[in-house]
Amino acid sequence: MLRGRATRPGAVPVGPDPSGHVDLVAARGDIEAVAQWASVTKLLVALAVLVQADRGCLDLDDPSGPPGSTTRHLLSHASGLAPDSLEALSPPGRRRIYSNSGYQLLGELLEERSGGAEPDATGVGRPSWARIVSETVTEPLDMSTVVLPSDGSPAHSARGSVADLLELGGELLLPRVLGAGLLETATEVAFPGLSGVVPGFGRYEECDWGLGFELKGSKVPHWTAPAGSPRTFGHFGRSGTFLWVDPDAGIACAAAGGARFGPWATEEWPRFAEAVLEAWGPRRATGGTETPG
Repeated sequence: MLRGRATRPGAVPVGPDPSGHVDLVAARGDIEAVAQWASVTKLLVALAVLVQADRGCLDLDDPSGPPGSTTRHLLSHASGLAPDSLEALSPPGRRRIYSNSGYQLLGELLEERSGGAEPDATGVGRPSWARIVSETVTEPLDMSTVVLPSDGSPAHSARGSVADLLELGGELLLPRVLGAGLLETATEVAFPGLSGVVPGFGRYEECDWGLGFELKGSKVPHWTAPAGSPRTFGHFGRSGTFLWVDPDAGIACAAAGGARFGPWATEEWPRFAEAVLEAWGPRRATGGTETPG
């Protein structure tokens, strides 16, 4: 069970047991090895923006991006910005256009609203987006392998281990550091009813997205388990990295460091996710570590 290309990177489901504790229940491969996370970086940036909003450093409904767009639009790919440029292809709130450039703007927003001083002649002063993400998300969650290049892109430059992806997955199942209210805000549909494309999977009349997190909703096909909850949320990247969370099954699953995303993943990822839910969903992670055969 759980053999094949989809599991080569190493995949680890976790879930809360009856006491509410989150434990590792299965692992494959070297889950401590550092790999490219690609677009899963967006989850870290989105969470940092939400933490800063919760602290009053910024407002999700402040203008940001093209005219008429807000921070909320940028987080949910509803600003109308093109995928990789600042060209507006649609008025804000009309279409779901997956935009790396929108996350570049969110990185700049974090730096502008950080509360730090303006940089002086030596460059010391306002912290970089990477420093802010580290201080607000990865360090509080003890995601010690995560590397965020300050000169990299907030859309896709993070590196880290599967183990640290699961630190994040555990927090998303049972919020303790980031807070349940913040997670609820992040995983509600932002601007419902927008059509759009999930790169590599296709166009959907209702392309639901939260604030950073892609939501399964009614999407068919989808990269998570076909039988999984519509409330399943997460993100994947071109590097073949993914993190998904099914809150109804009490399971999170992550992979990194293997084959790059391609047509193979559209068949194998859902099949693999289905096997994960069948194997561990009903057990709700009762503890222990196993190696699937």
